[in-house]
Amino acid sequence: MNATQIQNALVLCMILGFAATEIISRRYKNTVHATANDTKLELFMFLSLLAISQPLAMLVTAKLGAWLAPEYKDILADWPWWGMAGILILCDDLTQYWWHRLSHSPLLWPLHRAHHSAHYMSIRITFRNNFFYYLMMPGLWLAGVLIYLGVGGLVYALYVVVKLTVIVGAHCAWRWDEPLYKIPALRPVMWVVERTISTPATHWAHHAITQKDGVGHYKGNFGNLLFIWDIIFGSAHITQKYPAQVGLKDDQLFGQEHWYHQMFYPLFQSKREYSALKFGGKIYAEDE
Repeated sequence: MNATQIQNALVLCMILGFAATEIISRRYKNTVHATANDTKLELFMFLSLLAISQPLAMLVTAKLGAWLAPEYKDILADWPWWGMAGILILCDDLTQYWWHRLSHSPLLWPLHRAHHSAHYMSIRITFRNNFFYYLMMPGLWLAGVLIYLGVGGLVYALYVVVKLTVIVGAHCAWRWDEPLYKIPALRPVMWVVERTISTPATHWAHHAITQKDGVGHYKGNFGNLLFIWDIIFGSAHITQKYPAQVGLKDDQLFGQEHWYHQMFYPLFQSKREYSALKFGGKIYAEDE
């Protein structure tokens, strides 16, 4: 098996493992009440990321590299694994933190809003976003550049597996960190873990429908693989608790946006009276 095949096999096993925990724990049955609209958005976004956004970024960066900088092809191939992992963390995960943080600004919120419109947490919402959110994500293109420069093979494959494991686990309906918080001997370990990587407790807080309960924190906790970026840049909120509700208040009040408005804005714009998914629309503020 080559590196890509190993990566795909491990990612598939990981996804099936988390899916099994959602089903066995009955968290999926009891908490995930998705509509057909939700399913279409999540399925089509997952397929578009795999079939369009990621391959396009890899193809374009490889072609541009061969055209503009052929002498730099595989120039980093002899780096040690820890050097490759370090540059991946900086160029992929750190830039994704800032892209995620900026996507909560009025200008970019319509491209990320779909991720927060789910009124449940599950592995199925991991890649739920606007099509252009991923197409414009800096980390995706920088990863293509690094692969062209030689940061690839098993190092990149394992980086992807570790990152996706953390991200999928943070969205999982089964909250893997919850029982660990209850074990006194693990408190020092969990103190380090929740400040290092994204966990269900910190990421569910980011998806909360309100911040007024002291648990929700949708204006922070932006980390994807590493939560330490939130610690460094002052956007962290850690309570070891989970919000009572996730989702968006405006969807509760005015009805769910159609999947194609969420996925393809600004090509398709919402007809809803109060909506961020149309020109001139605005983000619903919690105090309105």
